[in-house]
Amino acid sequence: MNGLTLKHLRYFDALARHGQFGRAAEACAISQPALSVQMKELEELIGAPLIERGARQVRLTGLGEAFVERTRDILRALEELGDLVRASSGTLLGRLRIGVIPTIAPYILPRVIKQLQARFPDLDLRPREAVTQRLVDDLAAGTLDAAILALPISDPSLHKQPLFTEEFVLVRSSEDSGKPVPDPETLRQMRLLLLEEGHCFRDQALTYCDLTSSAPRELMEGSSLTTLVQMVGAGIGVTLLPEMAVSIETRSAPVAVARLAEPRPARTIGLVWRRANPLTEQLMQVADIVRQAGTEAARASEHAQDRMHCDLVDAAGFTAA
Repeated sequence: MNGLTLKHLRYFDALARHGQFGRAAEACAISQPALSVQMKELEELIGAPLIERGARQVRLTGLGEAFVERTRDILRALEELGDLVRASSGTLLGRLRIGVIPTIAPYILPRVIKQLQARFPDLDLRPREAVTQRLVDDLAAGTLDAAILALPISDPSLHKQPLFTEEFVLVRSSEDSGKPVPDPETLRQMRLLLLEEGHCFRDQALTYCDLTSSAPRELMEGSSLTTLVQMVGAGIGVTLLPEMAVSIETRSAPVAVARLAEPRPARTIGLVWRRANPLTEQLMQVADIVRQAGTEAARASEHAQDRMHCDLVDAAGFTAA
C-alpha cells in the first residue's frame, strides 16, 4: 500500500464516525468533494471498497469495518507518542482536548477554563460538550484527552478519578413552595419533567423515582436543564436539578427549590482519561482544578438557595400584612 498517508486514515476515520460526507468534511475542515477524492484514492490504494455510498449516508463494507478498527489503533498510538513527548516536559503544553457533559458544562466549565489558562499559559485548550456515551467513545478512540463526567463509567480501559459529590434538588413552581416536599412515591404521580434520552442525568432521576422499568404517563422531556426550569416556572410540572445548576438556572424563573428527603439522590463527578495516557500526572492537576471549580459552584448554589428562601419569606410576610 505505497502512498498510504496518515491523512487518508484520519479522513476515513472521520467518515466512519459521522456516516456522512458533509459532516465528516466539516469535522476535517475540508470540502466535501476533496474528502470524496481522498476516499476514492484510499480505496484505490487498498484495492477494494471500504464504504458503500448512499444518497444521504455511507456505510462501511465488511473490509471497511475491520480497516477502521486498525486505523483507530494507529491514530491512537500516534496520539500517545505525542502525549509521551508532552509528558516529558513535566507540565501541560500544547493541545488539551477535554470533554464535558451538558449537565455540568455551563456551571463549572468557565471556571475550569479560566484556572487552566492561568496555571498553564501555553495550553491550547479545546473543550467539547457531548452526552456521556459520545465522550466515552471519543476517549477510547483517542480523540479526547479527558472528560468531566458523572460516575460510574464501566469501561475498564479508562481511569476514573472521583472529584466531588453533589445532591439533586426539587424544583417546583414558586406557588407550591409552602407545600410538603414530595417523596419518590408522590413524584411518580406528578408531571415530571426530564431531559431527553441520552443524558445520564435523566437516568439518575428516573432511578430515584423508581421509574426505570416504565416511564410515567405524565413524564415530559426537554433538551436542556434551562428548558426544564422554565417549563416548571410556567406551571407545567416539577423537575430535579443538580445542585451546581441552581444559581444559574433559577435566577430567571418563578420557581422554588427544596431539598428532598433522605436518602437524597446525588451524583459523583469525576475526571476520566485513558489508562494508557502518559499525561496522568498532568491530568491529576487538571482534576484538582475541576474539583475546586465544583466547590465554587456548590457555594454559589447554596447562596442562591438561601437568597430564594429569604425572598419567599419576605413575600409571605408581605402577603400576610
